Amino acid sequence: MSQRVLILGATSAIAAEVARLYAARGARLCLVGRNAEKLARLALELPADLVTSAVADFANLGNAEAVVRAAIDALGGVDVALIAHGDLGDQLETERSFAAAEAVITANFTSAVALLLPLANHMEAARGGTLGVITSVAAERGRPRNYTYASAKGALNVYLQGLRTRLYPAGVKVTTLKLGSVDTPMTATHKKNLVFSKPAAVARDIVAALDAGAAEAYVPAYWAAIMTIVRHTPERLFQRLPFLSGR
Repeated sequence: MSQRVLILGATSAIAAEVARLYAARGARLCLVGRNAEKLARLALELPADLVTSAVADFANLGNAEAVVRAAIDALGGVDVALIAHGDLGDQLETERSFAAAEAVITANFTSAVALLLPLANHMEAARGGTLGVITSVAAERGRPRNYTYASAKGALNVYLQGLRTRLYPAGVKVTTLKLGSVDTPMTATHKKNLVFSKPAAVARDIVAALDAGAAEAYVPAYWAAIMTIVRHTPERLFQRLPFLSGR
């Protein structure tokens, strides 16, 4: 029986590549995203008999359960669910405006929790499944350039730790996908360097981690070594290194 895969935030560059990989192996897909035009274009690339899609605004927290239930009904159940949406926001604006800070926190933490609640409860009752959630290596150390975004992703990491242990007896896997820098529209204004990855390569690592049922995965794997150094640099030294602590 083919896998039933739900991708929430399916129109991001990375999630679209993940969808293509699952479609190539014959999985049945439900793609949910905010941008109707991008969603329609992606769905047209994939086999029509394998794909359903729906438009949703994940900032509408009160609608999250209905979005998840409709997607599960469309698939007739769910074996793999990937939460892939997020927003870097404007760090400087989040320092001036609570509304801006709240929007970043909602996009990267609260909205994910709103989706995880019904997904976790469904999989727990079904006694199986895999939940994958894209977070960020930024969550592992607060830095002036993105600490509002990083703190939201950090909260999500802790939430996923608890959820993973809660769902373990039910045979449900929860995979935290800690992404490094990726060359996507979200990072279009960022200066690129050697640590930036391409969406297709990142998608392959994501699918491999979900297949393996990994608890946590750095994507690409070399970020594990990088973040070990970043995490353990003493704060007084960290604050004096502009490449780590600068804007």
